[in-house]
Amino acid sequence: MPVLRLGTRKSPMAMIQAGHVAELIRQRTGAGVELVGLTSFGDITRVNLPDIGGTGVFVSALRESLLGGDIDLAVHSLKDLPTAALPGITLAAVPPRDDPRDALIGRDGAKLADLPPGAAIGTGSPRRAAQLLLLRPDVRPVPIRGNAGTRLAKVTSGQVDAVVLAYSGLARIGELDRVSQVFEPDEMLPAPGQGALAVECRTDDTDLAGLLALVDDPGSRAAVTAERTVLAELQAGCSAPLGAYAAGTGVLHLTAVVVAEDGGLAVRASQSGPPSRAEELGRDVAAELLRLGAGTIVAGPAVTSNGDDA
Repeated sequence: MPVLRLGTRKSPMAMIQAGHVAELIRQRTGAGVELVGLTSFGDITRVNLPDIGGTGVFVSALRESLLGGDIDLAVHSLKDLPTAALPGITLAAVPPRDDPRDALIGRDGAKLADLPPGAAIGTGSPRRAAQLLLLRPDVRPVPIRGNAGTRLAKVTSGQVDAVVLAYSGLARIGELDRVSQVFEPDEMLPAPGQGALAVECRTDDTDLAGLLALVDDPGSRAAVTAERTVLAELQAGCSAPLGAYAAGTGVLHLTAVVVAEDGGLAVRASQSGPPSRAEELGRDVAAELLRLGAGTIVAGPAVTSNGDDA
């Protein structure tokens, strides 16, 4: 079997998570894997991602290389994937999901409740910003860019009082000792697919797709399918920050929330059912959100992605 060329973004966190996927493939299939680092548009632009649409800016370069035959498979943070399928590319595997929660890194170990009124909290995510304002209307979310190391440095230097990042990302780069607070899902719902990885290959490469099925985790796939179905159903007319989280084995519990950007209005819905009904659960929750008025909060294309380093 030839060595598989696994495409990944070049950011430190992306390379680490790609290395974990490569090792999982080696262990479960016996195949050789080499990493191929690529640069995405999201890595080089300095524009705030909500201003350029966000969705897909971290995956397009990898997908182009995959379709062009320069790599055999690609790994992404699953929350960066657009919900619409791309012809010629198959989501071949969702490896076991890491911790999906968000984490606060406050200066001198401060928790959210410890921060002073008007505290500046850095985040590139409208979802995190809106939910922070639900918890503390007096804080000031400020947009920031850069990889996790760059964002953490802004706390150390005093440019912001705190930042919010994905717990799983901090774990991958060995920075959990910086975490001052972990937000439980009932406090801050994560982005659909947060903490999960996506492994894609070309649709016509059926042998490779069959091989990659050995690294797929059915429970993780069901959970992220439910979450991303909510996003897909709301994308046509709702750009409010959206959080969604599904968990459970025999029974899948899905909760989603849509929040106005200023944190002044939020609608939440939940449903439970077997993992085999993941898509149906997502559609039901999306319909309930719309019934409760999610569509009146704001209108337009949804923006959820701010890169795997966040």
